[in-house]
Amino acid sequence: MSDREPPRRRVPGPARPVRPASGSQRPPGPGARPARRPSAPRPSGPRIIRLGNPRPRLRLVSLALTLVMVAFVVRLLQVQAVDASTYAAKAERNRYVGRTLAAERGGITDRNGVELATSEDAYDITADPTMFTRKATKVTDAPEQAAALLAPILGQSTDAVAKKLRTKNTRYTLLAHRQTPQVWKQIKDLKTTLAAKEETDKSTVNVLAGVLAVPASKRVYPNGDLAAGILGWVNADGKGGGGLEQQLNKELAGKDGKIRYAQSGGRQVPTAGSTETPAVAGSDVELTIDRDIQWAAQNAITEQVKKSKADRGYVIVQDTRTGEILAMANSPGFDPNDLSEADPDGLHNWSLEDAFEPGSTAKLMSMAAVLQENAATPDTHVVVPNRLHRGDRLFQDDVDHPTWYLTLNGVLAKSSNIGTILATGQLGKTQKQANQVLYSYLRKFGIGSHTGLGFPGETAGILAPPGTWSTSQQYTIPFGQGVSINAMQAASVYSTIANGGVRVEPTLVRGTKGPDGRFTPAAQPKKTRVVSEKTAKTLAQMLESVVDDEQGTGIKARIPGYRVAGKTGTANRVDPATGRYHGYTSSFAGFAPADNPRITVYCAIQNATKGSYFGGQTCGPIYKQVMEFALKTLQVPPTGAKAANLPVSFTP
Repeated sequence: MSDREPPRRRVPGPARPVRPASGSQRPPGPGARPARRPSAPRPSGPRIIRLGNPRPRLRLVSLALTLVMVAFVVRLLQVQAVDASTYAAKAERNRYVGRTLAAERGGITDRNGVELATSEDAYDITADPTMFTRKATKVTDAPEQAAALLAPILGQSTDAVAKKLRTKNTRYTLLAHRQTPQVWKQIKDLKTTLAAKEETDKSTVNVLAGVLAVPASKRVYPNGDLAAGILGWVNADGKGGGGLEQQLNKELAGKDGKIRYAQSGGRQVPTAGSTETPAVAGSDVELTIDRDIQWAAQNAITEQVKKSKADRGYVIVQDTRTGEILAMANSPGFDPNDLSEADPDGLHNWSLEDAFEPGSTAKLMSMAAVLQENAATPDTHVVVPNRLHRGDRLFQDDVDHPTWYLTLNGVLAKSSNIGTILATGQLGKTQKQANQVLYSYLRKFGIGSHTGLGFPGETAGILAPPGTWSTSQQYTIPFGQGVSINAMQAASVYSTIANGGVRVEPTLVRGTKGPDGRFTPAAQPKKTRVVSEKTAKTLAQMLESVVDDEQGTGIKARIPGYRVAGKTGTANRVDPATGRYHGYTSSFAGFAPADNPRITVYCAIQNATKGSYFGGQTCGPIYKQVMEFALKTLQVPPTGAKAANLPVSFTP
């Protein structure tokens, strides 16, 4: 029951007479409206509540829902159309990215497994430029602040680093290639220090937060400049830039892998998953080089180049039986660990890239042709005048002399140009025929062709067809002028004679070892018979006279206890800068033991300007020093047999 009081019931009383209004109003009379009856009293009891019409409420709810949907549509249009680029940029802060997984580069060792080139852990220092903007750091000079900290560590200028950090429209920029772990540790320590200070001091900004590191590897050459001309170097992109590093880059480099992962704020999100294709490591390469013999050769030629104040020099040591190169030294050289200090002219393997006229060391090929064609024997008498007129030139030996009465052996021992011209003139009935025969032998010895090494920049030398030989060349080519070779070709000539007349293509690589550990030997080198075994043996005896006989030009190459076969060379040198003759090429070539050859050594020095420039005086001692070391290293014993002691001269 309601708490309200019930309405009071009104009790009707006697009717009050109606008073007429003053004025024109009259009292009621016949025909007048009867007076209003009083209202009937309301019944007592509870109030009845009636429900209103629901339609207004439904309209209100529908309107509210419509407004909400309109708000969603407007927001959707704003996100997808009006501000699409803004939200796309925000999405970039958490997205999938990919990077390359660099394959570990294979190592290079000598024949005994000693490391000549290897790879060590390193880091590519990178940065996310979006984390150095004013919006990200709340400061305007974040790139400059970061650069000031990084530049001294990376060895770069502050401006250069700051410019990279301000790179637009990218989340990746490379600050420095292949830095050592120590460099990355310095940067990490700075980042940690700044991050700790940022937590306690809100005015501090960690401007290095966007600096990152990607694992990589760095090429290292443990022996510095040793064999640098052979090895070459690796460039900033991790590819071989010269030498065997370039030639064998495919085998050494391996195959890079790939990884794709989600990142946020420059860091990988571990829970977001990733896909990875592992990298395949490169193959290791084993060379024919002996590290110790290489050191001895490089040390000897470096000292002589300095002593002679020469332009450059080279020494090659070769196994006469297999054709394997035991050493290939150049001076001046360079350190592939630090190319910034290297002379650009020194970034070569001049043993293979330098073409020069060999001089008298080439007389061995002329004598080989004469003996093989039965045009003469070692005892054949050759009368050598002081001057010889041929064509439009007057030829002479390196010293004035009275008429010499020499054997063919003596012509080689005393290195007579005139005697060589006379001997090779017997190769044909005419000079034209003789030229053709000599040319065929030069080609068999490999002159005018690449050695087979396939080395970058290797020269084939210059050997013109005999039909184009000038009047002068017909007589100078027999004693080594008018034809150009490289040092490896010269060494190969002597190895051919030492190997019984069979030329074996030189090799620098013994084999490769793949990631699976399996060793694959290099292909067998090509072999070509040039002269008979008998001719080769006779030539070896003749070369002994050059060293052993007191009239020989190579007495400084004698090695106590060993029989040595060798030949000196002194040739006019063509200056590559002017194309004209200037200075001399001094050389010495030979093998030992002479009667059972194992090792060939060839030495050449270009443009010696101090002291003697004669091959016997300048390169003879180098030959001796390197040959002695190689014989001991390989434990080659003396044969103990006596030399043939072929006659050098005769009495008319």
